Amino acid sequence: MRKEILTFLLFVVMAAAVWYGHALNSVRNTRVPVLIQYAGKPGAIGLGGEGLPDTVMIEVRDAGARLNSYHREPLHLTIDLRQYIHGEQGTIHVPSDALRRSISDILQGTSRLIETTPEEIVCPYFTEQEKRVPVASLGTIRLANEYQLIGEPVLSKQRISLFGEEKELAEVDTLYTVAFEMNDVSDTVVQRVPLDIPRHMRAEQDSVDVRVIAERFTEKKFVLPLHVTGVPENCHIRLFPHEVEVNVRVGISHFAQVQATDIRPVCHYSPERKDKLDVEIQYHNPHITAAWVYPSVVEFLLEQ
Repeated sequence: MRKEILTFLLFVVMAAAVWYGHALNSVRNTRVPVLIQYAGKPGAIGLGGEGLPDTVMIEVRDAGARLNSYHREPLHLTIDLRQYIHGEQGTIHVPSDALRRSISDILQGTSRLIETTPEEIVCPYFTEQEKRVPVASLGTIRLANEYQLIGEPVLSKQRISLFGEEKELAEVDTLYTVAFEMNDVSDTVVQRVPLDIPRHMRAEQDSVDVRVIAERFTEKKFVLPLHVTGVPENCHIRLFPHEVEVNVRVGISHFAQVQATDIRPVCHYSPERKDKLDVEIQYHNPHITAAWVYPSVVEFLLEQ
C-alpha cells in the first residue's frame, strides 16, 4: 500500500513539473501595471480633474516565463511633460500612439503590447499663484526625567511655497505641521512630520524635519542680597531677612556660565503692603531655564 502511494505521488510531481514547464514556454496574454513618473512639470503648474494617473494597466503577449518577470518586477515609465505644456493653461494630452510607443520601448523584444488602459492620458492644467508662508510645528514634546530642552524645536524649512488660487492663498498666513508627539526625549531627536496642507492647495514639499535637543539639567544655588524698588525718597526700609536663597535650573553643559551677577532678587514696595513683601527673581542669562527663591515672602519695616 505504501509503495502504491509513493508511486502515485511521484507521478503527481512529474505531471506538475511537465505542466509548469509547458506554462513557462507557452505564449499567452496577461495584464500587468506600468508605474508612471512625470518629469519636467514647472512648479507653478497645477493639475485639474483627477490629475495625472500614476499607473497604466497594459495587456501584453509573450511566453509565460517573460510574463512572470513583469509581475515580479513592475515596469516603470517616465513621461517628460515639457513637450505637452505650452502657455499658462491648457490640456496635457499624451496620445495613444505616443503612449503605446513609450511602453513598447520598455518591454522585452519578444513581448507584444496588445492594449493599454487608459488608451491615452488627458489632464487639464493651469498656472497657480505662489505664496511663501512661515512653517510652524504643532507638536507635544515630553522629556525624560531630569532633562530639559535646549532652545525651541528647529524645522528643516522655515518658509515654504504654497500654490493655489489667489483668493484661497490670501487666507493662509502660516503652514502648520500635523499634530505629533515626541516622548521620553533625552538627546537630539529628528522626526519627519507631514504638513497640514489646506485642501485645493499644494506645497513645494509635503513634510519637514523637526529637530529637538535635550540635555540633563542640574541646579545651582546662590545666597543673594535683596533689592527693593518703590521706596519713598525720605524713607529707609529694613528687610527680614535681607538675603534669600536662590536655586536656578541650568543645563549641565552651561553650569559654569551661570554666575551670581546674572540673578537679582527684587521686592516691590507699595503703600498697600503693611508688613510683608513678595520676592521676585530677575535673571537675564539665557542658560537659566527656571528659578526658585526661599523665602518667597519677607517682612519689612519702613523707617522715616
